[in-house]
Amino acid sequence: MAKDVGGPDGFQTRDYEDPPPTPFFDAEELTKWSLYRAVIAEFVATLLFLYVTVLTVIGYKIQSDTKAGGVDCGGVGILGIAWAFGGMIFILVYCTAGISGGHINPAVTFGLFLARKVSLIRAVLYMVAQCLGAICGVGFVKAFQSSHYVNYGGGANFLADGYNTGTGLAAEIIGTFVLVYTVFSATDPKRNARDSHVPVLAPLPIGFAVFMVHLATIPITGTGINPARSFGAAVIFNKSKPWDDHWIFWVGPFIGAAIAAFYHQFVLRASGSKSLGSFRSAANV
Repeated sequence: MAKDVGGPDGFQTRDYEDPPPTPFFDAEELTKWSLYRAVIAEFVATLLFLYVTVLTVIGYKIQSDTKAGGVDCGGVGILGIAWAFGGMIFILVYCTAGISGGHINPAVTFGLFLARKVSLIRAVLYMVAQCLGAICGVGFVKAFQSSHYVNYGGGANFLADGYNTGTGLAAEIIGTFVLVYTVFSATDPKRNARDSHVPVLAPLPIGFAVFMVHLATIPITGTGINPARSFGAAVIFNKSKPWDDHWIFWVGPFIGAAIAAFYHQFVLRASGSKSLGSFRSAANV
């Protein structure tokens, strides 16, 4: 919550108090339609996310396969794949932020749960919905591209040749840290109270974070940073290599999300009681 208060030199600043943390376990949520509406939104959004992005990956591999009549450097390339992932997150966060918060990612949900932004019940239901949505999204891809789906890897995540497990795990940890840190920064209620344009722009930096991380880590792991995305593709593709490496795409993102939550809440934000003082100090700079 915020209210205008007199600042130095006659300028108006805004006092700010942190909203109370969400209850750890709120059984009353189970009686509210808003919870189930949010869970449905997470399911549909993750379904659409996987459908568009995995189709993009497979389409690129078809168009660049010279043995099947494609051409070198054909298709959208890695840049286009990264745009597909980042662009879809931008669109879907914009569409669902007012309903479910636009998580579309168990790692994001986990980070927000650790920061007491969502309850345990909501976090668990979101993760289940996200994983089921991912499975259905990739299932539609397989149904519509059955002749190419298996031949071109099914959009599944696995560790690329030449990279060891530590490198892959580090890529997932750092990539997810970038994403979840961006989510916290873009949705920080302190910034929302101070700068009215922040909530409107929030989907844009989140989408760009996904885009940039994909550019960096597609050659290493195919870029997970979203356990539901990796899980849905692994379930439908169901080959040994993605399953052998699958733990990386849960452990890495959850560690990265936990670090981002700790860094934002306890290092950058510290406590709400310091918010007004730090804002006034910045105003005097």
